[in-house]
This record gives sequence, structure tokens and C-alpha cells, in this order.
Amino acid sequence: MAQITQGTRLGRPTRPVAGSSISGIKPSLFFTVFGVLFATNVVTALALLLSPDIAALINGQTAATVSAFEDRIADLRLEVDRLHSRQFAQAGDINLQLQELSQQQEVLTEQHQYVKALAEKAAQLGIAPVVPGPDASPDPAPAVPLAAPAGGLSTSDAGAAAVEQAGHQVRQMMDDSRNALAAISAEADASSDIILTSLQQVGIKPNLGAAAPSGDGMGGPLLPPVAGADASDLVDQANAVGAALDRFQTVRAAIAGAPVHMPVNGPDRVSSGFGNRTDPFTGRLAFHPGIDFPWPAGTTVMAAGDGKVIFVGQINGYGNVIDVDHGGGIVTRYGHLSAFIASEGEQVHTGTPIGRVGSTGRSTGPHLHFEVRRNDQPVDPTIYLAVGRRLARFMTAAG
Repeated sequence: MAQITQGTRLGRPTRPVAGSSISGIKPSLFFTVFGVLFATNVVTALALLLSPDIAALINGQTAATVSAFEDRIADLRLEVDRLHSRQFAQAGDINLQLQELSQQQEVLTEQHQYVKALAEKAAQLGIAPVVPGPDASPDPAPAVPLAAPAGGLSTSDAGAAAVEQAGHQVRQMMDDSRNALAAISAEADASSDIILTSLQQVGIKPNLGAAAPSGDGMGGPLLPPVAGADASDLVDQANAVGAALDRFQTVRAAIAGAPVHMPVNGPDRVSSGFGNRTDPFTGRLAFHPGIDFPWPAGTTVMAAGDGKVIFVGQINGYGNVIDVDHGGGIVTRYGHLSAFIASEGEQVHTGTPIGRVGSTGRSTGPHLHFEVRRNDQPVDPTIYLAVGRRLARFMTAAG
């Protein structure tokens, strides 16, 4: 019994001995731990009970987000489709524009050939206008492409550039043709006016005929106008030029037949002029109704213009004489001839031999007396010959 430890007494416990490893738990700590564990259990239980609702909420938000993204993608796809459709539409418009321009160019090329033909006719007639453009008869422009480039969106710029280039070529052809036609028409009209004015000053009126302004027959049913169906102004302008060239050709032909040409070949030296002069036989003032060309005897005398021989014979003072009627009251007389070549009633043309220089009649030596009578009255022949010299350039320009 003696081995009973200290601190234990029979029948009741004793206080622990200092330094013992067993100690008590504080109540506050215990309740704190217990509360935490209880709260955790409660939260866990609530999470288990509410997990379907939370999952549904999370899934709903995810579906809305996905749906929004899908809608945005669909909108982007529609926008891309619209861009592609717009590109294809633009490419189709460019193709149509190019085809229209190509058709216009084909028509212009045909009209351009007409313009070139008019320019060649003008050159043959001696009309050489100064064209205010690259060329009086420009070559047709190169053919335009028939389709726009294929490919991405960037090719629309290339297609627009092709349309612009083709349009520029068509406009250039139009401008060149119009410039050439305007220059030809202006030169033909100016030349015709010069010829007509000069001839009319000496009483010669060429017969221009009564042709239509276009120079060609026109007709057809009378129908109401249609919008956008106007005739090409280039064709109208070309027809006007054709009429101007026909008019010039007519008045130019009038020069060839007018009595304004020298009746002898060679220098037109004059020994006695028209009007009052000192008479070589009497020494007194007397009227001389023509001009004298001192040429050797036997020199060929030619008709000064187209006409009909109305007299072959002798007239007092003139010696051997030939009279040629040129119409319009104008008659040319050739006096002091040594021989006759033409016969009365014969139709002669400018330059036709009709006689030979002599000294018959009232003459001091071999010479040709050339006289122009208008309505049976003598007029100054030098005026007619001056007109011939002035208009000679229109006869020789094409030669």
C-alpha cells in the first residue's frame, strides 16, 4: 500500500501534480468549432438541395451567350454575302457597260470609215483643212474588252478603269471625227463662197441644182418621236459635209467652164488695154473694146471657156472673127485671126483650139484681139482673166 502514488488518496481524487500532460478544453473553443462544423453542414445541405436550380441558371446564361455569338456570326455571314452579291452586281454592270461601249465603238468605226472617205474626197478636190485634233483621218481605236476582270473585291477598281479607258477611246474617236468633219466643212464652204463670189462679180452664176441639203434622198413613214432614239449627230454632220463637198465640186467645175481663162498659152503681155486710148492709125482718142495680146502669127488661139461657136467670119475692123457664146449673156470675141479652126455651131470647151493669131482687119501687126461682151456690151476682159488667175489655185490644188 505504500506504493500508492502521491496525489491519490483513498476514497477521493487529488489535484494533479504539477507538470502533468493532461489538460482541459475551454468551452468557448469547443462551441466555436461546433458552430463552424454545423454551419458547414447546413451550407452543404443547402447546396445539395439547390444544385439543380444553380445548374439551370448557369446553363441558361451559357446558352444565351452562345445564342448571341451564333446570331452575330449569322449577321457577319449575311454581310459577307451582301458584299459578294454587290461585287457580282458591280461586275455585271461593268460587263454591260463594256459591251455597250464596244457596240458604240463598232458603230463609230463604221461611221469613221465614212469620215475617212469624205476626207479622201476632200483631198482629191484640193481641200486640205487644218484639223484641230490629232489627225484628220484618225485610225480606229483599239477594241475595248468585252468583260470585266474576275476575282476579289479589288478587281472592281480594275473593271472601272477598263470602262473609263474604253469610254475615253470612244470619246476620242468621236472628237477626232467631229474635228475632221468640221474642218472639211469649213474649208469646203469657204472655198465655195470664194468661187461663187468671184464668178458672180463678173455675171457668172453656176447652176447648183435643187438637191436636198443632205445630197441624198430621204423619206419614210411619219411616226411620233421615241425617247432615246435620236439619230447620230456624227452621221448628220458627215452628211452635211458630203453636201458641202458636192457644192464645192459643182462650183469648182464652174471655174473650168467659165470664160475666165487665157486664150493663148504663155505670158499675158498686153500691147493695148481696154477703154479709151490713142488710136494707132489716127492718133486721136478712141475707145478700144478689148485687149490685145502681141503674139506671133500662127499661135494657137483657144476658147476662154465652155460654150458654143455662134459666129465664124469677118467683121469690119476686126478682120477674121470667132464669137463663142458662154451662156448668161456672155460672149467672147477673138479678132484679127489668120485662120479658123472651129466651125459655127460647134460646142467647145476651155482650151479648145478655135483659130490662129494673125493681123487681119484694122491691125498694125500680128496680135490677138480678145473681147468679152455682156448682153452685147463690151466689158473689161482683164476683170474676167483676173478672176481666172485668182481661182486657178482651186483647179490645181488637187493636181
